[in-house]
Amino acid sequence: MALLSVEDLRVRLPGPAGPVTVVDGVSFAVDEGEIFGVAGESGSGKTMSSLALLRLLPRGAAVEGRARFGDVDLLALSTRALRDRRGRDLAMVFQDPMTSLHPMLSIERQLTDHVRHHLGIRRREARRRAADLLAQVRIPDPERALTAYPHQFSGGMRQRIAIAIALACRPSLLIADEPTTALDVTVQAGIISLLSDLRRETGLAVILITHDLGVMSAVADRLTVFYAGR
Repeated sequence: MALLSVEDLRVRLPGPAGPVTVVDGVSFAVDEGEIFGVAGESGSGKTMSSLALLRLLPRGAAVEGRARFGDVDLLALSTRALRDRRGRDLAMVFQDPMTSLHPMLSIERQLTDHVRHHLGIRRREARRRAADLLAQVRIPDPERALTAYPHQFSGGMRQRIAIAIALACRPSLLIADEPTTALDVTVQAGIISLLSDLRRETGLAVILITHDLGVMSAVADRLTVFYAGR
């Protein structure tokens, strides 16, 4: 059963000579509990499509089409309604985890603030959940890791922490945008294995965006290829 169904998605960005179409009539569906691959070269519209679904595009962007997620059209939701769902029902991790991790806040603060904001639970319960999340993404010694800061971790560990934050509210869909690109081969394999394990353990659906067909073939159930915004 389709968890997300995207139909005729179009994205236009403002340019010096007028609007530029960066996504041109894309359609795809993601089933519950599957890893759906989105492949394509840089600039093909992969990331822009995902940012459009979460309404994270630059100011002035225009979006058309439909994106059915459960019983709602994400593209028709108000900004406030989508903000409530973002991070709770669907979440995203980026190529560089430092874009979503605050360098001056401890891992505990970042995880607990996120959980308390979306779930309204008390700090003690949020801290327990934070430690459980770090354990779930295979961070060694979660209690100690909670007291640390992003710069104290390797790139691979920071990506795992970003995934933990994304999963904090148990979303049904995770969008992973080039999550292994900046990592060495061994660490890449660990992140891909983690996503596969999370899907198996929790029923999480994943949109895996990458230009690396080797990574894609190792884990994706199905895939689509973008070219020139299509």
